[in-house]
Amino acid sequence: MNFKKKILVYLTHPHVQAWNFLPRHGKFLEDSIPGLKISICLDLKEFLDLLPEAEVIVVWFFNSDWLERASNLKFIFTPAAGRDWIKVDTNIVKVFNGKFHGPMIAESVIGAVFYFLKAFHFSKKMQLRKKWARMKISERLSSLKGSRITILGFGSIGQCIGRFLKPYGCTITGIKRTFIKDPDYFESSDRITIIENIDQVLEKTDHLILALPGGVETQGILTYELLSKLPEHCYLYNIGRGSVYEERDLVAVLEEKKIAGAYLDVFSNEPLSEKSFFWEMDNVLIQPHISAASPHYLDLFVEEIAKQIKNLKENNLSR
Repeated sequence: MNFKKKILVYLTHPHVQAWNFLPRHGKFLEDSIPGLKISICLDLKEFLDLLPEAEVIVVWFFNSDWLERASNLKFIFTPAAGRDWIKVDTNIVKVFNGKFHGPMIAESVIGAVFYFLKAFHFSKKMQLRKKWARMKISERLSSLKGSRITILGFGSIGQCIGRFLKPYGCTITGIKRTFIKDPDYFESSDRITIIENIDQVLEKTDHLILALPGGVETQGILTYELLSKLPEHCYLYNIGRGSVYEERDLVAVLEEKKIAGAYLDVFSNEPLSEKSFFWEMDNVLIQPHISAASPHYLDLFVEEIAKQIKNLKENNLSR
């Protein structure tokens, strides 16, 4: 395969403008890699019509039944961090998932942390009532300094979130399936542990951040019993996948005041049903799966693609 041929791009999103591949993104790639030609598809029909000739594609998702017409396909690039949207045999087609999301997601988590700790929601209520409620608000304020942060799913995104939080004076515990080398920002009080130790870790957690991928291995991993081990003052933040717990269990621990609140960006079924109890809960902050949304989302993605293609060419993997 030769990268001087076209790269077929079908990357559109009906709701978030920043997730649409634009001509300027194609120009950046063509300018970055001499001889590269970008062909942008604006709809699925056009993409499927051109797919039989494509060796390299850039997509959000790829269905397994499309492989029948993709006999020349060798490489797929996707901005998605999750690996559950590309249905192909990776021994036949090499898939490159986006790895640039960390800082954007970390900003969202930090925003949610301070939404709770600085009582912004309650302050807004007092503002609407035109109340100078200094005493009531001050009683609800807290700080990240000295907090114990647990990040369940300590991959690249989880580690990036930890890096962003660390300067606020908190202690980080990362949970993974296997031990890894400590990140360079760790101090003596920070640690990495394995999932088998989750019971003891949750009991000493002030903020639980879920950065787990989807899939069979993580589905329902946080049971009602485990969620109930969290301290009553603990906040939960989910920016991974909504399938890691049964939503009825999270609703229960929130209603029973077993935890203080939750920031939820992902759900088992999206969009979230209007009948969901989460909508009515005062201690829940909901976002519609946009923790990584930002105006420069695809700018970062195409910069990453350019580096990956150059690396492939340098290592003679593009032939």
